[in-house]
Amino acid sequence: MFIVNSYFVAVLLCIITMLCWGSWGNTQKLAGKSWRYEFFYWDYVIGILLFAVLLGFTAGSIGEQGRPFIEDLKQLNAVNFWSAFCGGVIFNASNILLSAAVSLAGLSVAFPLGVGLALVLGVFINYFGAPKGDPVILFVGVFLIVAAIVCNGLAAGKIDNGSNNSFAKKGIWLAAVAGILMSLFYRFVAAAMDLDNFEQPTVGMATPYTAFFIFSLGIFVSNFLFNTLAMKKPFVGRPVTYKEYFSGTMKIHLVGVLGGIVWALGTALSYIAAGKAGAAISYALGQGAPMIAAFWGVFIWKEFKGGNRMVDILLAMMFVLFISGLSLIVISGGN
Repeated sequence: MFIVNSYFVAVLLCIITMLCWGSWGNTQKLAGKSWRYEFFYWDYVIGILLFAVLLGFTAGSIGEQGRPFIEDLKQLNAVNFWSAFCGGVIFNASNILLSAAVSLAGLSVAFPLGVGLALVLGVFINYFGAPKGDPVILFVGVFLIVAAIVCNGLAAGKIDNGSNNSFAKKGIWLAAVAGILMSLFYRFVAAAMDLDNFEQPTVGMATPYTAFFIFSLGIFVSNFLFNTLAMKKPFVGRPVTYKEYFSGTMKIHLVGVLGGIVWALGTALSYIAAGKAGAAISYALGQGAPMIAAFWGVFIWKEFKGGNRMVDILLAMMFVLFISGLSLIVISGGN
């Protein structure tokens, strides 16, 4: 299987993770013009599972290092299987709430709040679960990214986009709950892997490719419960049916599948990089995604259009703080 042997390469993969995690929401924005988020989310989940299978039989099966995908899957013990599977269930509960929050409050509000909470809590959980890197530099970097997220939230609060205020408030609450749940999932998946030795992983533990596949199964299986409930008892709008979902065009379904693939690529690379960078650093770099989402919201979707000079100052501070924090997180792993 493909294994990362360089910290520099691991950091590059984590940066790609950040770009993917911050960009998949664009596909929801595109589909949302004519497609309910509950329908989009089914396509998104299918895209994740398809990518996990493809990755396992390609990068997870090549080379002489580590255990090939199928062999690794067969030897995985029940404890580690269910750990990765539960990670998928927890993630799915958080992400479906985040998707609902995006549909209610917008990309530039829901992402910074939800993923920002996940960043703060998740770094602590993952660092103390598997310490790696200089903790002082790491947590200072995380603090700067949180400050950037606060600037983003303040800027968003000064924009009147004409949306229904009650919907926006509901979206903010959903994003907060999503963030708390999202902070927990990564540790469950990391616990199923032997982060200290991907070349000769401990018997019964998973390689990143197997862990990601089991994780994606957890997402897919739990979606029959979570998304069915969301369809029958939606946060906003009328209930929808599976008959309506299957009436969608191939083009609209593929937009959701693409969103799942983009997110899955980022997540898989985060797991692959965790062996060299450490779970906390890998997670923290990936969770810089709110600023990537903010970039899309600012420059592509024009979600801050009409803002005053203070909004511009806050956005400038956001990007400076974000880049500074990201740099410190990278440096922390080299110490």
